[in-house]
Amino acid sequence: MVRNILYGIGATVVVLVLLVLANPREPTLVTVQSDLAAESKANVAGADASQLDPRGKLYTVVKVVDGDTITVSIDGSSETVRLIGIDTPETVDPRKTVQCFGKEASDTTKILLTGRVVTLEKDGTQGERDKYGRLLAYVYRDDGMFINKYLVEQGFAHEYTYNLPYKYQLEFKDAEHAAQMQQRGLWAPGACDGAVNSSTPAPASAPSLNVSKYSCAGNLYNCTDFATHAEAQSVYAMCGGASNDVHNLDRDKDGESCESLP
Repeated sequence: MVRNILYGIGATVVVLVLLVLANPREPTLVTVQSDLAAESKANVAGADASQLDPRGKLYTVVKVVDGDTITVSIDGSSETVRLIGIDTPETVDPRKTVQCFGKEASDTTKILLTGRVVTLEKDGTQGERDKYGRLLAYVYRDDGMFINKYLVEQGFAHEYTYNLPYKYQLEFKDAEHAAQMQQRGLWAPGACDGAVNSSTPAPASAPSLNVSKYSCAGNLYNCTDFATHAEAQSVYAMCGGASNDVHNLDRDKDGESCESLP
């Protein structure tokens, strides 16, 4: 009889073990949050420390102005930061209408950075501030995401060179080319349907120069490739002006290209 009881207990234990194995514990909110925290730490550890603020400072993003401009809190003061090397379609300039894919670019930056903390990397080739007094920087999210490059490679921003080449210029140009080839974001078929801002004035007439050596086949040149404003304007006009500014020479869409050149 004792033997039969022991057999019965053993069988019950086996059944319970099998039930546990067949119904694993569902993950709880705590375990999911722990996994995400571990993943975030791993991302931070994997980030290239040489790219981040040398002091290792983190700044809270207090506002996303538009796709390529944010406001951060630095030592208790709000500072507007213009992301180096990129240009997103306009959404907040009162002189212009909202440009094609501007809202998508702005919304994406808001999703990426609203309420997050970031590190800033400056670039000595670009100066500390632009003509509007905004800080110029590369922006890295606290998990290591390189925001400037991400926006270009996902098709939410154009590569943008202002006068002088910058540290990541070739990297951003490659990212833009890849986005074009893979038809991401604003490069997707039908994304803008060739739309041109109706408030954009016609390009000013350019002096007659021999620009036959230049191509309009893709985004191949920056303002640094031209010796004078007149030369850049001739190429701009040759390629179609505002309706086909393939080289992004007219950044403020006023019909004049590379206005910083002599």
